This record gives sequence, structure tokens and C-alpha cells, in this order.
Amino acid sequence: MLFFLLLVFQANANAQIDPAHCRYPLGMEDGRIKDHDITASSQWYETTGPQYARLNREEGDGAWCPAGLLQPSDTQYLQVDLGQLTFLTVVGTQGRYARNSGKEFARMYRLNYSHDGQLWRSWRNRLGNKTMEANDNAYASVIKDLHPPIISRYLRLIPVTKMPTTVCMRLELYGCPWHDGLTSYSSPEGQLMMPPGYPIASLNDSTYDGAHERRKLSGGLGQLTDGVIGQDDFLRTRQYHVWPGYDYVGWRNGSLGSGYVEMEFVFDKQRNFTSMKVHSNNMFYRGVKIFSSVSCSFKPRLIANWEVEPVEFHTVLDDRNPSARYVTVPLGRRNAKALRCRFHFADVWMMFSEISFQSADTVIPTQITPVVTSPWPKEESSLPTTHKTATNPSAKDQPDDGNTPILIGCLVTIILLLVVIIFLILWCQYVCKVLEKAPRRILEEEVTVRLSSSSDTIILQTPPVPPRVSQMDHPYERVFLLDPQYQDPAGLRNKLPELSQSAETSACGGGYAEPDVTQCTPHQCFQSSVPHYAETDIVSLQGVTGSNMYAVPALTVDSLTRKDISVAEFPRHRLLFREKLGEGQFGEVHLCEAEGLPEFLGEGAPLPDRDGRPVLVAVKQLRADATNNARYDFLKEIKIMSRLNDPNIIQLLCVCVSSDPLCMVTEYMDNGDLNMFLSQREMESTLTHANNIPSVSLSDLLHMSVQISSGMRYLASLNFVHRDLATRNCLLDRRLTIKIADFGMSRNLYSSDYYRIQGRAVLPIRWMAWESILLGKFTTASDVWAFGVTLWEIFTLCKEQPYSLLSDEQVIENTGEFFRNQGRQIFLFAPPLCPPSLFELMMRCWDRDIADRPTFEGLYQALRPHVVQ
Repeated sequence: MLFFLLLVFQANANAQIDPAHCRYPLGMEDGRIKDHDITASSQWYETTGPQYARLNREEGDGAWCPAGLLQPSDTQYLQVDLGQLTFLTVVGTQGRYARNSGKEFARMYRLNYSHDGQLWRSWRNRLGNKTMEANDNAYASVIKDLHPPIISRYLRLIPVTKMPTTVCMRLELYGCPWHDGLTSYSSPEGQLMMPPGYPIASLNDSTYDGAHERRKLSGGLGQLTDGVIGQDDFLRTRQYHVWPGYDYVGWRNGSLGSGYVEMEFVFDKQRNFTSMKVHSNNMFYRGVKIFSSVSCSFKPRLIANWEVEPVEFHTVLDDRNPSARYVTVPLGRRNAKALRCRFHFADVWMMFSEISFQSADTVIPTQITPVVTSPWPKEESSLPTTHKTATNPSAKDQPDDGNTPILIGCLVTIILLLVVIIFLILWCQYVCKVLEKAPRRILEEEVTVRLSSSSDTIILQTPPVPPRVSQMDHPYERVFLLDPQYQDPAGLRNKLPELSQSAETSACGGGYAEPDVTQCTPHQCFQSSVPHYAETDIVSLQGVTGSNMYAVPALTVDSLTRKDISVAEFPRHRLLFREKLGEGQFGEVHLCEAEGLPEFLGEGAPLPDRDGRPVLVAVKQLRADATNNARYDFLKEIKIMSRLNDPNIIQLLCVCVSSDPLCMVTEYMDNGDLNMFLSQREMESTLTHANNIPSVSLSDLLHMSVQISSGMRYLASLNFVHRDLATRNCLLDRRLTIKIADFGMSRNLYSSDYYRIQGRAVLPIRWMAWESILLGKFTTASDVWAFGVTLWEIFTLCKEQPYSLLSDEQVIENTGEFFRNQGRQIFLFAPPLCPPSLFELMMRCWDRDIADRPTFEGLYQALRPHVVQ
């Protein structure tokens, strides 16, 4: 007799979520959220129903509109079912544009959310406000970060008005799945810490959304699941305009009538728990330590009793390193839907900022084979219920008909399968622990990825790469900062004394205004000069509209006259605004439709065939009140853009500079930016074809890489330096043609990719070469470094941010390791989809010595032969 055993195994190695990186669109715009999952309290017409509330879409009459005039006292809502528990971090809204025929929008809204669709909670920001500002016109999309984020399956958006008005809305939600499955935790309320000589620290759970009775929190979630990790000094906070101690929830020993803090955790379903991670403060010289031990009891069902045998864990206390850290508590693969943990004090205070759980879900359904007859009906009950054999009642008195060997064989097969399952589970846990101990760096010697077909194999002729240090060579659970100064970029002067000297001692300096024009070669530069931290040298990298402006050899003021602008003046009234892409200090970037543009530009214009329909363009617009310097910079950018003419570079099409506001019109691609395009796709396979999952092939990724190298080769030939090369700045059309742009810096969606230096400049430090961060030196060689990171993004399908397990400060610290060159620098791991020879090419892009990095011409020639023409 045959048995079929179906095994589904899912292991969450690292369930912590960083809100800054968990910002993926959840499917309103692209249709992954289905129409039946979008409902509303009312609708004006069938054509303004909830199914039309999709950002940037124009179906129906262009948006969801509740019935009648919205009154200040009304509670009309748009409801979205996300299908699973989700960590929501961003909400984007629009009004009803309807191709310039609509004018309705909401200026404010509130959010309600629910785990089960029954109990609804109201969202509040960290200061307790429920209302969020929305739109001030019908076309622009407004992206708002949720501080704190929301963990929920159901979301209701409730438009708010101060006077009767008609309201219409479109919506997109951003976030990622909540794999923890935690739906609520209960604990004693946090307490006040009033030390002499220090500010009062309020260690309460200020964003908790459950019940608060008799100094007990119950039935909700709060700061322990908001993804914000507390700093080493608990008085310092990562949020603005909050009180000292905000990031932690803390309790004083003895104040609870016991030597421990008891917390209960409830989950969405029964889970097989492998570990719990608790981020705990350890500032021992202030009387704060991690817990000395923890005891966790389990409950398989909410109505059951707590199991008698708990899991106990004793920590190793640390009186030398005051850094906050994650403490991993093994939970022994216990099955439960609820946990009760008692954390025992090790000192006067105990403080937590985040708690997460890891679990492995194993589903073994019953067999799907015909009924099996057994001659031993009484012994049947001794079999596990999951594999219990059904008995034919009429066979009770029948003699043994020879089925005994078959049944024994089946039982042996099941036992062997269970042994294999247990072995796989233990092996996976081992791998998970290894991955948790260090940033994810997979050595080629340890993991070999073989591509399935010979057509996917490429060989790049590259010189040998010198030995490198992997992130596994330093297996710390957390990359401890060696010095508190690293929390302030200016501390690099103290961290690296050799960087503290002035740029005047350098023969070449660290400027970037005139790239590749130096008094010595790049190799001589950092052989002969003493580097310094260039925070005071780096001025804003943004153009006046908030987008990066290419660095080029200096242009004189005289050259920036209207007669020198080679592109034509376009009638301003033909630009129809659709969406605001971003903004800067003196201007904005808009997505527009340009009517009659192909005819205006004539033959040879780089525009797609739109059959007479308006063409999508990006419009950079300078505000009318901009300063004279901003106007000069804007005209300078037009001058620069008008010199660019390459199939893989966004082209300036026309301008509107005869009157204010000044505008430049550039190409825009239907598929948006490459980061968003790849993050929504999987690698091409039989599974993706069968399920109509959007996918890309290895050939597609190589084709994209070649195009980017070609565009950068063109810029390098003109001595242009981009300074912000990344997938977010590569636009893509329907034929997978890529054009390099510079909009990424101005977009709120990518704000987490930039690091702000003391309010003066935002820097894409995860893409920047070490000399750009430490010396302020931007050259074609630093663009090559960024190209290597861009290749890494492409072959990870943009599923995570570079150095995702390092904080911004730790990324800066790592650049110091590149400067010291003592073999301790951390490199990005090899993407599983990436052929080894291509990863070697990436490693050459990240060479410490500028002179040893490849040129864009060399990169193009190395990549080009492996693309099918």
C-alpha cells in the first residue's frame, strides 16, 4: 500500500524587521491585492467603487469616492484585506485626477487596523496624534511613513475633513510580511528612572495599542515590535522630539514584588519555536544589565493550561562591554500558541527595546491514498494520529491475508522519513545560527550554486582577485562599535587620528567639483597624501530639485546663457501633471504627460510609439522663489544634460525657461526604476511560468548589467562623474532598455538609502567608495565602486539593501577598515544567482587601491560577450 507524505518546512532565521528597509509595495497599484479584498463603507457610483482606489491607476472614474458630501463627523472608510499579517511602514495616497477631469482629494486621513477583522484599533503617531496629512491636489502622490509602523492584516483608511466636501482617494501600501506571527504581548507597564545628576528617563511602552489597566499592559503590540533598536546609551533616542529613554521599556528590581518581569506572548497559530531574541541594554555602570536568566512556559492552545515543564536559559553576564545587544534564548522546538516568560533581574534595572521569535512550521497532513485494511484494529490506536491507518469494519474477523509485511514496510518508511525530517530541521537550525552570528557573507568554498542549463553559464576573463576577508571571519552576533565616536560621523577624526589633518597637507586634496582633473594620478594621490575625514568638504550632493547633479569640469557663468541651451522651448500648457516624484530645497520633480511631444521634437526623438497618446516625461521644476544661486545651478544642470546623448542615459528633451517657473523635461520609462522592477520579480523557472509569477532570466540580468556599463562608459568618456549610481537611478522600459537617471535622491521611497551628515548633505554611503566617504573624493573610479554595488543589487533582485545587517554608522566604520587595509574590512556576500566569475568582477570594483579598479570600458568589454544579441 502506498502513502504520500507532504512536508512543508519554513524556517525564519532572522525575523527582526527594519522599518527603513521594509518598504515594498504590497500590491494596490500592480493588482496583487485583488478587487474582492478592497471594500468600502459606501461609494458614489459603480465607477468610483473601492476597486478603483489604486495608486497611479485611472480605471473607472479614477478613484474611490464615498457617497455624498463628506461631513466632519462622518466615518467613511476604504478597507483593504492584505491576506496575512503584515508589517506596514508607508502609506501613499492620491486624489482623483481622471486625466485632468477630476479635482477631488483628501487633505487628511486616519487609519484603523485589525488582526482578525473584528477588533479594530486606531493608529496614533509617537506623539499620540491620530490624523495624518494627505494631498493638496488631485494628481500628486503623497508618501507618508508610519511612525510607529502597523502590524495587521486589515487596514481602514478614513478620510477626514474640516468642512463638507467631496472626497476621492487612491492608495498604495508599503511594508513586508510579518513572519513572527506575534499578535499581542502582555507585561507590567514601564517605569520612571530618576537618577541623580541625569535626565529623568520614562521607560514606558508609549505606542502600546492594547488595554492598560492596573499598571498592566495586555492584548496589544507596541515598542517591543516596532523594529527600532535602542542605542547603547538608553538616554539617547533614534526618534526626534521624544523624551530620554523613549526607545526602551524598563523595570526596576523589586518594584514588581518579585525578582522577575513576567511577559505573555500570543501568536496567530500554533508554532514550533526555535528561539527568542531579546534586545537588552547593558549599561552596567548605570545599574542596567541584561537579564540573568529566563524561564518560558508554553501553552498549545489558548484555552489549555500552561505546560508543567518550562524551558530555562541562563545568560553570561558581561561587566566589560556596556553595549546593548541581542540575547538569543533557545526554545527547544516546543509547540505552542502562547508563551509566558519570566525574565530575572541581574542588577537594579532591566530594559528591552525589541523582542522577536523564530519558529519552524512543519505541516504533515494525513495520507491521500485509498483506505487501508488492517488485521489488528486494536493496535491501530497506538500509531501517531497524523499517520493513523483507517480500518475497514468488515475486516475485523478476517484472517491474516498477507498484509502484514506491507504494513510493516510502510511503518519503516514513515520512520525513515521522520528521521530525515529531523536531520534536515537540525541542520537548518545550525545554518540559521551561523547566519545570525555575522552579516550574511556566503563563501564560495562553502556554498556552490550551479545553474541548471548550459546556456546560463558565463565565464568572464578577469585577473585573479587577491584574498579577501569574508563577513563570516568575524562571527559577532552584533558588530560592536569600537568607540562611541562612531555614532557621530565627526568622530572619525578621533577614530582615525591619521584622518584628522587638514586637506592642505594633501598634494591633491579631496574635492569633487572637477573630477579626474588632479595634480597627480589617483594612485599617487593616496600614496603621497595624508587622508582626512571630509565631512566639512562635502557640500550638498543634490541638485536644486533634490536630484543628484553630475559632477563635471567647471562651467563658467558666461557659458550659462539661454542661447547656449541647445534644446527647444516646449509650450508649458501641454504638460499635464500626474504625480510628484520627489522634491528638493528649491524645486520638485514631477511625472507628467506631454501632449504632442513626438511631433514637436520631430524624427529621431528618443520616444516610444504612443499612437498619438501623451508621452510620459519627468519634469524638473524650479520654484519661482528660488535664489539666484539656485537659478544658476538649474541652468548649469540644463547645460550639462543637454550635452548628454547616449542610448543608456536619460536625455533632456526640451525646456520651459522663457518664464517662471523654470522647467527641464527629460525622458521617463514606463516600467519605472530598476530597483522596484526587480524587487517585484523572481528568477525564471517552471514554477514562475506555471503560476504566472513575474520573473526575469539570468540573460535579462546580464543584459541590464551591460547597458548600465555602456551608459557609464559614455559618461566616463566625457569626464562626467555620476556620484549616485544605483538601481533606483536606472529607469526601465517595456523592452528592458535601461537609461541611467538621477531621480533617486529626491524620492521619499528611497530616503533610507541616504545618510544625512549633520543636516548638511545626504550621502548614499552604502554605494560609495571609501575615499568618497573619508576624503570627499568623487571620480570615475568611485563610480566603478558604485557600479559593483549596483551589480550586486541586480543579482540579488533588489531583495535587500547592501550591508543590510550593518547600521549606517557601522558602514562608515567599515570604510575606515578599507583605509587601514588590515584585512578586517567587510565585503558584500556573493549573491546566489551570480556566477562566480561575475562576483570576482564585483570584487575588483571594490578594490582598495583606485588604480587597480577596472575602467568602465574594461567592464563593458568583459560583460558584453555574454549577452545574446
